[in-house]
Amino acid sequence: MQDFRKLAVWTKAYELALDVYKATAKFPMDERFGLRSQLRRAAVSVAANIAEGCGRSGRAELRRFLQIAAGSSSEVECELLLARGLSLLTTAQHGELERRVLELKRMLTGLMNALGPPIKTDN
Repeated sequence: MQDFRKLAVWTKAYELALDVYKATAKFPMDERFGLRSQLRRAAVSVAANIAEGCGRSGRAELRRFLQIAAGSSSEVECELLLARGLSLLTTAQHGELERRVLELKRMLTGLMNALGPPIKTDN
């Protein structure tokens, strides 16, 4: 078990989630339960899965939660494109958030690679 707060990738994910909340605050009320909610949940999921993986025992479990975080990062990336396509985000807002999501995905991949290859099981 390790302290997730010490991981740069968690800090980046946490800051991204905060900024997604700020960026979606001005979405129309009819998006309250739609794209705004989904985008926020996906952004929080990235940081939460990194934290949960750190609270588990062993590299295999940490790797699995990092993979889930990477999947949530891709979800955020897709939803940011939708928000931009619907003119809910400006080009500048989208560009900055997308840049940060891509950086986060690279960091997650790097951390997974640093953990070593996944453990293979025969089934």
